[in-house]
Amino acid sequence: MKKGFISKMVAELVSPVQYSFILSEQQTPINQYIGHNLKLEFTGHIACVACGRSIKKTYQQGYCFPCTQKLAQCDLCILKPEQCHYHQGTCREPQWGDTHCMIPHYVYLSNTSALKVGITKKSQVPTRWIDQGAIQAIPVFEVKTRRVSGLVEVQIAKQMSDKTNWRAMLKGEVENIDLKLKQEEIISGYKKKFTSIIEEFGNDSITPLESAPVTSIVYPVLEYPKKISSFSFDKMPIVEGKLIGIKGQYLIFEKGVINIRKFGGYEIILN
Repeated sequence: MKKGFISKMVAELVSPVQYSFILSEQQTPINQYIGHNLKLEFTGHIACVACGRSIKKTYQQGYCFPCTQKLAQCDLCILKPEQCHYHQGTCREPQWGDTHCMIPHYVYLSNTSALKVGITKKSQVPTRWIDQGAIQAIPVFEVKTRRVSGLVEVQIAKQMSDKTNWRAMLKGEVENIDLKLKQEEIISGYKKKFTSIIEEFGNDSITPLESAPVTSIVYPVLEYPKKISSFSFDKMPIVEGKLIGIKGQYLIFEKGVINIRKFGGYEIILN
């Protein structure tokens, strides 16, 4: 039995992906439970993942309400990077912005439930792709800042989705896509496509990554569910059953799935 406040699972890109629980900073490998019974029990205690204070409910996957109002990592521009306002001098935490937003990012294509475009810090590759359950991914551009990545993403998203259908992703009915071809199509004539962005941020603001390879990701799943039922610790404090797989941040049981990332800060007993 192990007990602690849970964070999103950490993952290592091997074949298949190796997952670990983080319970109060203690790491526990989880792949070993696949094919066996697993019991997760919510104790009723919740702590903010940022400040650690005891709370009754979380916001934005683990934060207390005051932290969502003062932390830069909880600002709307994190979800919509094209709305970054660092340059206006209004960033909630300029030093945090220096180290997280005013650094190189990737604009990438991934195959989750279908073809999608996304952005991530260079340091978050391949973690970001694994967390969203992508079976394939490829960088398309390296850009100077988070804001530039958001502006480029908005333009590409006019041609394809920037969202994942999590139910389709968990059913495993995703066919391979020629991501290299899609990458080449987007890079072709990119200076004309992103003229206004380049004019504002400079010729070196967007760098195409023609030689970047496609990353393929295999998940530890014995079988995919035909019907998706979602478990929630808020409705049922004990989630128990045979674990048949892990994909993205989801544990897949025979009778339902649970998004571990959604319950950051919840105190869990693992059996």
